[in-house]
Amino acid sequence: MKYTQTTLDKLQTVAEEAGYIIRYERGTFQSGYCILEQRKVVVLNKFLQMDGRINTMIDLIPQLHIDKEALTPESQKVFADVMERFQEENQ
Repeated sequence: MKYTQTTLDKLQTVAEEAGYIIRYERGTFQSGYCILEQRKVVVLNKFLQMDGRINTMIDLIPQLHIDKEALTPESQKVFADVMERFQEENQ
């Protein structure tokens, strides 16, 4: 994946279509993010650079409860790419 604003927007859209709210806040997050499961809120460290934000979203998406069928076709493709990458890294 390219490290562009468009890529970040696509990754955020996947989470948003799954019902999650993406927020950027200051904080001392160990991994750059935290998940508030009951409220479906993802809080990302606002001081991360573009590549850090994209890498964080790529690491985060496999941990979220996402129904692939509820996503638009474009988001399904992005989701599939992220999950494929996740599986390759965990083999």
